[in-house]
Amino acid sequence: MGFEYRLEEDRATRPLPALPREGTKVEREWWRPIAIAAALVAAMGLAGCSGTLNSGDLSRSNAAAPGVMASESIPNRGAEDFKVGLILPLSANGNAGVAGQAMRNAAEMALAELGDSNIQLLPKDDGGTGQGAQLAAQQAVDEGAQIVLGPLFAHSVTSAKAIARDRGVPMIAFSTDSNVAAGGAYLLSFLPESDVDRVVAYAISQGKRSFIGLIPGNAYGSVVEGEFKQSVARRGGRVMALEHYAADDRNKIGDTARLVAQAAGGADALFIPDGGEAVNDVIAALAAAGVNVRQFALMGTQLWDDPKIFSNPLLEGGWYPGPDPAGFRAFADRYRSRYRQDPPRPAALAYDAVTLVAALAKTQGSQRITNDVLTNPSGFAGIDGVFRFRNDGTNQRGLAILRVTPSGGQVIAPALRTFSASAI
Repeated sequence: MGFEYRLEEDRATRPLPALPREGTKVEREWWRPIAIAAALVAAMGLAGCSGTLNSGDLSRSNAAAPGVMASESIPNRGAEDFKVGLILPLSANGNAGVAGQAMRNAAEMALAELGDSNIQLLPKDDGGTGQGAQLAAQQAVDEGAQIVLGPLFAHSVTSAKAIARDRGVPMIAFSTDSNVAAGGAYLLSFLPESDVDRVVAYAISQGKRSFIGLIPGNAYGSVVEGEFKQSVARRGGRVMALEHYAADDRNKIGDTARLVAQAAGGADALFIPDGGEAVNDVIAALAAAGVNVRQFALMGTQLWDDPKIFSNPLLEGGWYPGPDPAGFRAFADRYRSRYRQDPPRPAALAYDAVTLVAALAKTQGSQRITNDVLTNPSGFAGIDGVFRFRNDGTNQRGLAILRVTPSGGQVIAPALRTFSASAI
């Protein structure tokens, strides 16, 4: 969908949080996913300090040329290795290629920090195209991949997942478009639906019952609008007004603001699921229409994690969901130390995916990682907290609620640290 490239490329210069380092020794039991992940992180902390690998060892400056599939495996440990396909847009233009290369770096960093893992990566370049992803998936499964990580974009996932499914190989992809989930593909990314549900649930818990939605007229807006209406209704709230705007047309934003002004008196929460510049334009238009935005609880999505939001005094105190940022510093610091640059946002997804597969490979041994294993309701622990895959291929994450302040987002409601063992 159209919003996906925006979400994933615009965040290519923004790093993600890291896994906490505390944990206990890995126990080779049938199933303790969160405990296993925490234990592996403790091992990673030790491996990361060992000095056995440096940034030069893992640098991938010799990425495959456009249109060429990278076929080397990293590292070659032997016949007992658990082979993992890794499909990324390594040679794509612009931020897509930057993100793809950084995700490969993060995947290799995870292996380096694990130290004794038997994971063998099979990195493949899809060039950012569906055709490239299809070929990359075919190469990976032909070389014995027992699971595929990636691709990054929805059209690539659509092209690649049928190849993996036909061979009985599960896929953990990084797309933000929930429409490409299922069919053997599980999404590890942050999904807009999860953002909306979390911030609405928090607003309801704070006594807010009457909502106004100002929704961008694009594919992302369509997704969040559907979830917004369902989430509010599910919790006994009411959407008093729902208006749309075209972010590139300031006159129409003004028209929308005037419509909102007519319904403002009966609402106590205002939801604007957009990025910083557009939100600031909407807030300015509302003020020009005579709306006192301070009368509302202001709500957004993870797109509010933006300096342009933090610098607007009218948005101070607003709420938005996101991972607890406390873990970010460790991951970013380690990545920066190894690669001499900041990790782009999607890099943490690749790191988590490799860590997860390593944990599951330890518990499964020579067996395949099945759908039942991936959808265990207890979930897993990652850089951004706990997450679990739903049966439909989407995910649920333990998101925090952050408050807008001039110095950045401040956690005011902690993220879940465990999931109940209910069916999902």
